[in-house]
Amino acid sequence: MTKYDFITKNELTKKIHFLKSHDLYPFFKEVSSTQSDVAFFGNKKVLMFGSNNYLGLNNHPKIKKAAQDAIAKYGTSCTGSRFMNGTLDLHKELENELADFLKQEAVIVFPTGFQVNSGVIPALAGKNDRIFIDELNHASIIDGCQLSYAKRIKYRHNNMEDLAVKLEQDPRDGSKNLIVSDGIFSMDGDIVKLDKMIEVGKKHDAITMVDCAHAIGVIGKNGSGTASHFGVSKEVDLIGGTFSKSLASVGGFVAGSSEMIEYLSHASRSFMFSASLPPASTASALAALRILKTDSSFNEKLWANTHYAIQQMKAFGLDIGNTETPIIPIYIRNSEKTFKVAKMLFENGVYVNPVVAPAVKDIDSLLRFSLTSAHNKEQILFAITEIVKAIECFSKQLNSRNVYIN
Repeated sequence: MTKYDFITKNELTKKIHFLKSHDLYPFFKEVSSTQSDVAFFGNKKVLMFGSNNYLGLNNHPKIKKAAQDAIAKYGTSCTGSRFMNGTLDLHKELENELADFLKQEAVIVFPTGFQVNSGVIPALAGKNDRIFIDELNHASIIDGCQLSYAKRIKYRHNNMEDLAVKLEQDPRDGSKNLIVSDGIFSMDGDIVKLDKMIEVGKKHDAITMVDCAHAIGVIGKNGSGTASHFGVSKEVDLIGGTFSKSLASVGGFVAGSSEMIEYLSHASRSFMFSASLPPASTASALAALRILKTDSSFNEKLWANTHYAIQQMKAFGLDIGNTETPIIPIYIRNSEKTFKVAKMLFENGVYVNPVVAPAVKDIDSLLRFSLTSAHNKEQILFAITEIVKAIECFSKQLNSRNVYIN
């Protein structure tokens, strides 16, 4: 017995060993280029349908110039937390423009999008409170709930009737009720019924929070997210999000009333005790935001590609669930087959992300196919035909027995 036996005996370690021993391990591939419609892994060129670069802005010359200028002025880091010496005038500029963009009174910026949920949720709910979450919410929301010590209650995916029932079954009794949901669900590609969620929440005096990580740049006026999409920007209590997707940077934010944001800036530990967002990242996000506000062509191209891809996938008979956004799940519903299909696609020049348990249930294993405005119809059709061929190939080879360790 050694102190590391818990690693070798762990089920996760067994899964990793299985994938590597069967040459199916798809993770941590090294990218050697910019990721746009194509990317290079070493010398291998592939069509990139695995990134969250929805507007294709991560190589935009104005954004790169903004990052370079910020480094020239501020250096490479802020050398402290926002709470102390780490607040730049550039941070405040980004926060003010974001607040205006989202039609909220105030915003604070976090080092990552994950830290938004892991910091905001525990600041809002404590041991005697209740947090109601969609069963398909992102891991950062789940972790935020666990850090809060509040009672976590899941409701059926995007089912506001079930949410209402759960709220009725677990009355407030003087404690806080908090409802948190993804704006666009990161694996299934559907949109939360935010207007209905807020309506249900009002009946129970609940605080409502929507995580627009995948919605910013994609839906709403000028890509301003889920609340804008439903016309409820003044009714939702908090809007969270990230810069790492459409805004071509890294970092996160939360927006809401001035009173709420001032409280969170003094109560959210991941905001108070983390080094602040670096100058280059802050400037990149600000430059991308300004492009969103003034140029709709990227969003329009993204949606043209999305409608075309969904139409073609349905015509080919692919199982894509209820997606309605550039995130398109292609359900394989078998973990081993999902890894095999993803590997064949990579070998044939198409990169997609395999998603298996525990990220989803094994029967919901899928390929996460994500579009950007940089793609064209020829690339999309080529990728879809390769996906169909790979699925058909392994459908013939693989019987119903799934040898992947679950």
